Amino acid sequence: MAEQPIVTLNDGVSMPQFGLGVFQTPPETTAEVVRQAVADGYRLVDTASMYRNEEGVGDALEGRPDVFVTTKLGNGDHGFDNALRAFDLSAKRLRRESVDLYLVHWPRPRAGLYVETWRALVRLRQEGRIRSIGVSNFNRDHLERIIAETGVTPSDNQIELHPRFQQEALRAFHDELKIMTESWSPLGRAAFLSDPVIGSIAAKHGKTPAQVVIRWHLDSGLIVIPKSVRPARLKENIGVFDFALDADDLRSMRTLNSPSGRMGPDPATATF
Repeated sequence: MAEQPIVTLNDGVSMPQFGLGVFQTPPETTAEVVRQAVADGYRLVDTASMYRNEEGVGDALEGRPDVFVTTKLGNGDHGFDNALRAFDLSAKRLRRESVDLYLVHWPRPRAGLYVETWRALVRLRQEGRIRSIGVSNFNRDHLERIIAETGVTPSDNQIELHPRFQQEALRAFHDELKIMTESWSPLGRAAFLSDPVIGSIAAKHGKTPAQVVIRWHLDSGLIVIPKSVRPARLKENIGVFDFALDADDLRSMRTLNSPSGRMGPDPATATF
């Protein structure tokens, strides 16, 4: 296998550009899935308090500080003191004294607590309990507010991003501030893997459609965390380091973008 790419976040922390997402991975099988992924070469695992499977990740990765771990603050834990307590519980479940990357999972603008929640993450990083702090599902206005009120820019924003919903404007804003863009639902729930554009590129490179899409994320400078619980698919997803998309491929992929391509909730209006 070719060497996996590493990105450097705006705080100097190094992070694998490719990893495993465990959203909707059953808690009782998470440890087995993560162990298999690590055996296959994965060195980044992305979980969250709301996934209810941090303990499985912790079981699988005990004694493996070489695997980069991301987790996220639950929506019910916004507020300065609540966030501090929630982090303690996540770290305990993960069996880690410090976490590599901790994210505010959703801004929940109607609750109006995401700035003080961000202040809690800043404190935890200052105390050395988190190596890097970021956010997830933050729109431009949410980012502008936390930066203006705290002076601290997130290292990472994990957002819905796939060929049907390429988030070009938000990615450009991230680039201005040196915020890494991380893609969740990177395969778009497999809804467009049969698209002839992707199929043609896959045939050209002798790869599967899913591998082409993962490679598109990597070649676009995005962190990508595809989810799978199947051993064969885990191996397929990581088998993307021996080819790259060319300029024609990338132009073709841009044609798949759609303003109506969002599949998940809009952070501006989500009520959970």
